[in-house]
Amino acid sequence: MIHRRAARRGIWGVLAALPPSHAVACALPPSVILTLPTGHYITGAALVVALTAIMGAAAERLPEMRAVPVLERRVLLPVTVSSYLSFLCFLGLLFLGLFGARDPMHNLLTLVFWTGVWIAVPLASMLCGNVWRAINPWTGPVIIARQILDRTAGAGLSRLGHWPAVAGFAGFIWFMMISLSPDDPFVLAQVAGLYWLVIFVLAVAEGEEWLQKGEFLTVLMGYLARVAPFWLEIRGNRARLMRGWPGAQVLEMPPLDAGQVAFVTLALAGLTFDGLADTFWWQGLIGENPLEPTGRSAVMGVNTLGLVGVWGLTVATILGVIWLGRAIGGRGFALGPVMLSFLAIAAGYHAAHYLIMLLTTGQYTLAALNDPFFRGDAWLGLPPFYVSFGFLTDTRIMPLLYALQFGAILLAHLLAVYLSLRLVGPGMRAIAHLPMTALMVGYTILGLWLLSTARSG
Repeated sequence: MIHRRAARRGIWGVLAALPPSHAVACALPPSVILTLPTGHYITGAALVVALTAIMGAAAERLPEMRAVPVLERRVLLPVTVSSYLSFLCFLGLLFLGLFGARDPMHNLLTLVFWTGVWIAVPLASMLCGNVWRAINPWTGPVIIARQILDRTAGAGLSRLGHWPAVAGFAGFIWFMMISLSPDDPFVLAQVAGLYWLVIFVLAVAEGEEWLQKGEFLTVLMGYLARVAPFWLEIRGNRARLMRGWPGAQVLEMPPLDAGQVAFVTLALAGLTFDGLADTFWWQGLIGENPLEPTGRSAVMGVNTLGLVGVWGLTVATILGVIWLGRAIGGRGFALGPVMLSFLAIAAGYHAAHYLIMLLTTGQYTLAALNDPFFRGDAWLGLPPFYVSFGFLTDTRIMPLLYALQFGAILLAHLLAVYLSLRLVGPGMRAIAHLPMTALMVGYTILGLWLLSTARSG
């Protein structure tokens, strides 16, 4: 154990000597985590998930999850207005991306999108409901455009279900994880602008409701918000604040169709591969030296195949487990209802996977918002400060951060176990839950291993 820890410290000492740009591009798992008894954490979490599933399957009755209204009020700011304001901000960010600094850490487009939209908004949605609904940059412009064009009919796009969102999400994941320069503000501005325009045209043709099925960010944020303990229910000009156990909204959802199943499995596979691609294990598998990476261009092909393979393996594993559950004696193991339980895992993985990135690049975002033109301004009233990653090597802070990540993964799987038990319905043979229990335990082990294993930048 002592020799292994010394070796790990040596590896991360070499990585620490790499140029700062490498460290900025990806928040590396700190050496402090590698010295923790992560094997004990993983073993304990696996046992907790397994015992919870076994006791839940054997129980005659599971606790109820009920939503309770907290207060009701008028809608203060219509979605059309807030969405249009968000669209104007989006235009400003596009301008900065096209004509501002090419340094990703000094351009608000890159910082706001990757830190704000992709990390902070999902985390806020997991706590406070669907935050994206108010800042969706398409809803307001689409409503206004359809009113100007006097268009009330659709174009038949709704018949495609969620498959347009699946295609958009797959393209986004490839762009984020595999393409050459997703952090380049100029490239990001071009891709984001083109994507916004395509979705805008399609939504104007079909109607703003189509965004709930056809636009991947809208679909993803809506799914992640289903685990929130607080959320708003909007009906006309009235807004009702609700509270309930995380997952209470999931139990009220209809079963997922094929397109929605593809979307959820893609979300799971994307998070898995994003954690896997930089591990020493994957680097060794594809013949890369993790201490001397050859660059993204050299591994684009093999990583694309890896991403597709992980997605296919995710789909095959879940389908196989559900089929086994039905074969053993559980007719309630239908794909559509059971897949809803994996929304909890997707939410927990998203929170745990991007926590360190939020704490690192989030500092750059705050600094850029405070001084967007780098002239010494203080738009947020904050004094000048230096971005610091010192906490990544603090032996007091990092165990706490790992505990938060560990808790997010564990609680997500416990919630998924509970939801799966409820969604298959009563009267099920206890042994029919065994395949799903094994999958939940395996997923827990995989998720925690990805958080704690050595990786390159």
